[in-house]
Amino acid sequence: MSVEALFIDETQNVLEAMKRIDATARQTLLVVEDSKLKGIITDGDIRRHLLRGGKLEEKVSKIANYHPRYIYEKDKAKAQKLMKKWSILSLPVVNENLEIQSVLFLNDNEIGRNHSLNVPVVIMAGGLGTRLYPYTKILPKPLIPIGEIPITEHIINQFLNFDCDKFHLIVNHKKNMIKAYFNEVERKYKIEFYDEDTPLGTGGGLSLLKGKVNDTFFFTNCDVLIRANYREIYDFHKQNNNMITIVAAFKHLTIPYGVINMDGKGEIAEMIEKPEYSFLTNTGFYVVEPEVINGIEENIAIGFPDIIEQQKERGGKIGVFPVSEKSWLDMGQLEELENMRKELGV
Repeated sequence: MSVEALFIDETQNVLEAMKRIDATARQTLLVVEDSKLKGIITDGDIRRHLLRGGKLEEKVSKIANYHPRYIYEKDKAKAQKLMKKWSILSLPVVNENLEIQSVLFLNDNEIGRNHSLNVPVVIMAGGLGTRLYPYTKILPKPLIPIGEIPITEHIINQFLNFDCDKFHLIVNHKKNMIKAYFNEVERKYKIEFYDEDTPLGTGGGLSLLKGKVNDTFFFTNCDVLIRANYREIYDFHKQNNNMITIVAAFKHLTIPYGVINMDGKGEIAEMIEKPEYSFLTNTGFYVVEPEVINGIEENIAIGFPDIIEQQKERGGKIGVFPVSEKSWLDMGQLEELENMRKELGV
């Protein structure tokens, strides 16, 4: 990838910046004029803009940092040290005329260590996985392989990057196969299993953890992988005093047809050619306070979205942490399963 792929003009809009960040997977864009550095936009800038109620159609000049950090070519050897000191993930390299020569990035290992967490993780691993038939005729969904390891291990490994090493798996369908696999695999983390005697939905199984999890925890389905900074998600949850934080991904769809709207007389009111729609969708990944567990009835099937509604009615604060579409990998259906394999390069 050339450095020009990270360039954006300040007259372009936030939606275009989101698309560009997704395409480059570098979390950073450079606001450039005549090859000279004017500013920087990060995925965090976009997220804060949207959380403030900003619109995707607004110009990126509204969110850009016009006083960015940078270094000159002669100082490149100091880049890693400076990025750690300034707590930034990338650093443009410029010449004496501020023309961009390259961009340096802090390596992933350092990012993981600098964003350490020690938070319990609950994984809902009891579903039938009917949308993934015939795979799930043989294997339970948590053990479907993505490359050489099953999806659940990919999820666990992502959490291990942030030093989360205590896992609670709620199991039901083919639970003995799941337990046998994790009892055999060599691991450096703790894992406990909770058996559903009957299916309790995407939320009811949390009642099995009463008295077991007493701290703020991550809660995720076993078929999604979120590639984001979990430290940022957790801090956002705590700073906003949320009872539950939903990690939601932006989706942008283009309808490949002309859409016709009619008036009340059976005549055309307007025709929109290939309209575009942007919206947030629930990824099935949350940060949850332990009080939520205590409010769930035992042995009653309920979906976690219904639990969210209950908490909202009780006055609990429900937050939303937006991530880009590319940050969310979902293997809930066969087509998405193959896309996950491609994205992970396995």
